[in-house]
Amino acid sequence: MTKYDFTTIPNRLNHHSVKWKEVEKDEERLPLWVADMDFIALPKITEAIHEYADYGVYGYSYVPEQLLTSIQHWESTQHGYDFPKEAIVLADGVVPAIGIAVQALTEENDAVLINTPVYPPFARTVKLNQRQLVENSLTEINGEFVIDFEQLERDIIDHEVKLYILCNPHNPGGRVWRKDELQKIGELCQKHHVILVSDEIHQDLVLFDNVHHSFNTLSPEFKNFTIILSSATKTFNIAGTKCSFAIIENKDLREKFMAKRLSNNQHEINTLGMMTTQAALTNGAEWLSELKEVLENNINYILSVLTEKTKIKVMKPQGTYLIWLDFSEYSLTEAELQEKLHNQAKVILNKGNSFGIEGTLHARLNAAAPFEIIKEATERIVKTFVF
Repeated sequence: MTKYDFTTIPNRLNHHSVKWKEVEKDEERLPLWVADMDFIALPKITEAIHEYADYGVYGYSYVPEQLLTSIQHWESTQHGYDFPKEAIVLADGVVPAIGIAVQALTEENDAVLINTPVYPPFARTVKLNQRQLVENSLTEINGEFVIDFEQLERDIIDHEVKLYILCNPHNPGGRVWRKDELQKIGELCQKHHVILVSDEIHQDLVLFDNVHHSFNTLSPEFKNFTIILSSATKTFNIAGTKCSFAIIENKDLREKFMAKRLSNNQHEINTLGMMTTQAALTNGAEWLSELKEVLENNINYILSVLTEKTKIKVMKPQGTYLIWLDFSEYSLTEAELQEKLHNQAKVILNKGNSFGIEGTLHARLNAAAPFEIIKEATERIVKTFVF
């Protein structure tokens, strides 16, 4: 018996939800795209928000010591990562923090590498900051993405890569990179003097007995060139409150990051975000455990039904609540695929090609919703793409 509510479907219409905006115009559609969850929040988070609202004064806030302690404790107990408090630098989101890192640690026209397909803001951030984007394609083998390390090293050398943005766990493929894979990445970065930015925002959502390895836990030497980025926002569905954290143990990297954050006037962190993050990391372990069981059940259901009744190839995620779907067996154009999903199945998924050219004829499905929604969406997809 579960302690928390993962079955109630909240009414998100007319609450300015990005995920549900299109449904406000057409209530037949089901949104399974933007990576936030359709679950009721951890009650302790709601309590913290009510306490803040009831206080009645909403001025400037400094960073609470208890928040930093809660981050340290969470990283230690959940991921075996211990670090000094001064290594923590807050930001208003992981994506903004990626932008700060790119600006602080590279110059215009420097090469920045990403593994594609990958979360679209990676490429966008590199391009908008006038850096050279280097796309290292992931290879799909036995239903999972893998890194071609020979090609990775060639890309680093040929383009004189200065910074590498890694997604671990990977979005959209759900890969939880193994320790040996991360070790190889670290050794290549060390060998070729590449700064690594490791986006670990999905670190808490590792599923099916897989294990997340935070990059700085692999070798003390890796801390000299690595920035870890994470947040409670994805884990506890509090993205709207805007708070993330960087862990930067190297003093030089940390000072450069903080200087750019200040010059961008991004040093003031949302008070509500700090409060909800502290509440989540202090009280959320049991809720997270129940959530992961729900996510695993949803993912297994989608995988089973789509594999049995359609020609869709389903990449089972090792982490995240995101599922990468391959529609290439249907001999459709990209436009035809989107028309069938949007107008026949009436489901809203992320377009695969937004993650890179490798995502053509793919889509990303968000499985973080009560089972009633998941079942209905799956049935619609089956009806539209049946054998």
